[in-house]
Amino acid sequence: MLFDFNSFIEDLRQNPEKKETVEKYEKFVEEIPQDIKEQKWYKEYICDFDTIDYKVPEDIKDDFDWDLLMQLIAGSFSSEGVIDLDEDGKEFIVSVQSGDQYVVKKISELWGFQILRLFEIYVEEQMNLEILIHEDEKEKESILAQRDGKLKRWQLIFDNLNKKEEEQKYKQEKEEKLQNLMDKL
Repeated sequence: MLFDFNSFIEDLRQNPEKKETVEKYEKFVEEIPQDIKEQKWYKEYICDFDTIDYKVPEDIKDDFDWDLLMQLIAGSFSSEGVIDLDEDGKEFIVSVQSGDQYVVKKISELWGFQILRLFEIYVEEQMNLEILIHEDEKEKESILAQRDGKLKRWQLIFDNLNKKEEEQKYKQEKEEKLQNLMDKL
């Protein structure tokens, strides 16, 4: 995997501008476990986001944990992820707002270094949110409410996707039956 969680944490520790994140996390939350899926924020929040297979860049399809990326994007407060069902499969689209500008990208069209950067951004975001939860009671309530909202919106996305897939399947079956009838004539 190109995103190495432990190396990323070590890079944060060595960066004078970022080391405070690791120090605060370890002070207020927990000693950072070696496995990303053992992080408090992962076990209590990110793991609750459902995932599906989606189109990814072919040349790096084995280089990343694509389910984890989907979960991190879905759980992020700084961006939105949606799933578009097209004739070629499922496209995962991420939109990020920066000031009054929106940037919208299909994951399948990103380069490896861009995907690596997404992992870094979203992991650091979750660490900072977890610090706030443990530092400030008002922030805790707000963050937990936002998390709940993000989870509910993500479930709606999956419900709509399932409905679209059922409609496509029904339409295809109907077309096949009609074709069979036409063939018999």
